[in-house]
Amino acid sequence: MRRLLDILISATALLLTSPILALASVAIVVESPGSPIYRQRRVGKDGEQFMLVKLRTMVKNAESIGAGLAVDEDDPRILRSGNFLRRFSIDELPNLINVLRGDMAIIGPRPTVMAQVEKYDDRQRGRLTVKPGITGWAQVNGRASLPWSERIDLDLWYVDNRSALIDLKIILRTIKLLVSGDNLYRGDTGGWR
Repeated sequence: MRRLLDILISATALLLTSPILALASVAIVVESPGSPIYRQRRVGKDGEQFMLVKLRTMVKNAESIGAGLAVDEDDPRILRSGNFLRRFSIDELPNLINVLRGDMAIIGPRPTVMAQVEKYDDRQRGRLTVKPGITGWAQVNGRASLPWSERIDLDLWYVDNRSALIDLKIILRTIKLLVSGDNLYRGDTGGWR
């Protein structure tokens, strides 16, 4: 049932947001030539790797300059259009393709990179027992402003307690976050350190 809902929601959302994706893609290419799509290898359920797709919000090859994988507010690598796309999480809309492919779910821990997973202890590996999601419990309880260990703990709580009611809470809180734009960046306390 969960998979069926993921397919229905992601297909409908992609259809409805396709004009927004098209406009955003044009804005990215006008500002910074190259593909408007950013692909990055991420780790999913059971440690399986997949290519995450999202809209590019930074200059090309941004992960190899400046702060690397870390992104701070007012990061000079972020495009002007990228600031807007990040503010409303429009850059994550192509994640819906990952949901359709079965790499991700609508709700679950955010997918991370192998360098982070390699540092997990046995307990933290429990985060990989469910599909990663576009939004999740850690996302709606502090997002990027939380220290990495706290985000993992929140994700593990979700894995152990997930239910339709908690998923509904996550959806409602996600909508609130999209409106407020809170906790987009790691600040002084968040991020992977």
